[in-house]
Amino acid sequence: MAASSHLSLRPLPGQKRPIFRSIRRPVLCAADRQALFNRIAPVYDNLNDMLSLGQHRIWKRMAVSWSGAKEGDNVLDLCCGSGDLAFLLSEKVGPNGKVIGLDFSKEQLSVASSRQHLRSKACYNNIKWVEGSALDLPFSDCYFDAITMGYGLRNVIDFRTAMEEMYRVLKPGSKTSVLDFNKSTGTFATSIQEWMIDNVVVPVATGYGLEKEYKYLKSSIQEFLTGTDLEKLALEAGFANAKHFEISGGLMGNLVATR
Repeated sequence: MAASSHLSLRPLPGQKRPIFRSIRRPVLCAADRQALFNRIAPVYDNLNDMLSLGQHRIWKRMAVSWSGAKEGDNVLDLCCGSGDLAFLLSEKVGPNGKVIGLDFSKEQLSVASSRQHLRSKACYNNIKWVEGSALDLPFSDCYFDAITMGYGLRNVIDFRTAMEEMYRVLKPGSKTSVLDFNKSTGTFATSIQEWMIDNVVVPVATGYGLEKEYKYLKSSIQEFLTGTDLEKLALEAGFANAKHFEISGGLMGNLVATR
């Protein structure tokens, strides 16, 4: 696969779609968000390392572990970005498993594909990159053994539809693991989080000419759901059980939901 190549799939004929009422939000339309992630793609990985002091790699390993992915599984990394979680999933499922990394950003997928070609592990050959929407997944029902989603749910325009789509394509008994910033109900964790964004994240991003793009982070967290609300959303989407874990002092959170 060439560095800039990926698959662009349309919904399969006869594929079922959820009919539940959707929750839509006013902050940035889908096209704006897509353009934002295309712009930050070239420096996305470097900024993640700098801004989290490398901690994001630990959080992502935790998310993959919570997904329950195992040798030989067919798994999905939703809103895959530059591919961090997809590569970790690939190591979990091995050369006999399959990994699909799906994202709506062509530039992020191009970076992910380039990274894939620079890595030597045989298992990484089991990854395919797909351009698509988390709100209209181009896969049949009960298709995947596990799903991960890292910093993606907060950035879709419709939380409910995204959750319903994850439920639809998961096999019964399988898990989805959703890592993101935690919208804390505590004033201390919230104040620390907002101070970090205002005084560390945005100034560093400004040095890359991305001040506007990273100012969006604060409002996106404010518009996000609390851990309790995420659990309720998963249950309403049909999941049998759901548990949200706060990590790193409540700055981050991970939802684990079982179909």
